[in-house]
Amino acid sequence: MIRATYEIEPAGAADTVAIRASIGMEDGPDWARGRVVAEHDGRAVIEFPDDNWGDNVALLMSTLVSGEGSEIGTITRCRLVDLDLPDGLLPGPAFGPAAQAQQTRAGIGVIVKPSLGLTPVEVGEVARSAVAGGAVFIKDDEILGDPPWCPLDERVRSVAKALEPGVVYCPNITGSSVTLVERARRVVDLGATGVLVNAFAQGLDAVVALRRAEIGVPILAHRAGSGALTRGERFGASGAVLARFARQCGADYWIVGAFGGSLFETDEAVRATLDALREPSGNIRPAIAAFGGGLGPANVAAQASQAGGSGMVMLLGSQAYGHPDGIEGGVRAAVEAVAAMSEGEQ
Repeated sequence: MIRATYEIEPAGAADTVAIRASIGMEDGPDWARGRVVAEHDGRAVIEFPDDNWGDNVALLMSTLVSGEGSEIGTITRCRLVDLDLPDGLLPGPAFGPAAQAQQTRAGIGVIVKPSLGLTPVEVGEVARSAVAGGAVFIKDDEILGDPPWCPLDERVRSVAKALEPGVVYCPNITGSSVTLVERARRVVDLGATGVLVNAFAQGLDAVVALRRAEIGVPILAHRAGSGALTRGERFGASGAVLARFARQCGADYWIVGAFGGSLFETDEAVRATLDALREPSGNIRPAIAAFGGGLGPANVAAQASQAGGSGMVMLLGSQAYGHPDGIEGGVRAAVEAVAAMSEGEQ
């Protein structure tokens, strides 16, 4: 059984959503009907037979996340705030925290900047400096694809030369769905130790496809494309729901924002998303929380301390590049700050 919880208005509208999202009309087959099991104080819990959609992520998205509840004119609020799927329906992460097992607390990661305009050689130099400073994670920016001045294959070859054992590099393979898995396998053959896909722009099912293809490296499911779903107060879904869904689909890394960061989430929302990646979920592994949005050497330790636990990576952006000793110095300062914080808490 699939159980979806909505913030819903007006009162009594849940039955309409249950019917329209399943059988479509009152006298449809009873066995496929969605049923309201609770509705009070502006919240409704609806159960749907899992046979309706099985593991078809595209249909789960288009019925439960952004489906009829947001289309019907008489419904003024229908926001998904919880989603329980049957154990084993989706594969979950292949690696999770094991992707960075050497990190007991929080690793430091670097986003390749400038986002556009660098050549493959220049991207390789960014990676070399980051690794020299102690970075364990490097990612392309989500808007960097396969431009003529920085072809994907050449970029991966260049970065691969700078990597050391245990460092994860996720090039952005977002693009044509027809060749997505082929691209993933190719960049891994060229030396990539992870992959990045814009999960909601590409389609969340892309994460499942990559996971089931067993490409042998962790997947960063970037949340690009999800803002239109999560920033609305009346429709869409909470960020925590989408994080848990992406984790169930196979995301090893998910970006949670930052406490007091430059992205739109409140600290409460960041905490909820962090919990969605960590909390027990049947046989699904946890995912790694990637913090980002205004992070630098001065605040990464506070982020890790407030988050608590382990299985995190702190993504440095422009603040690392502005360090007096360059990106290598910025990364090293961040690594030392987290190490000092960890030692102080022992």
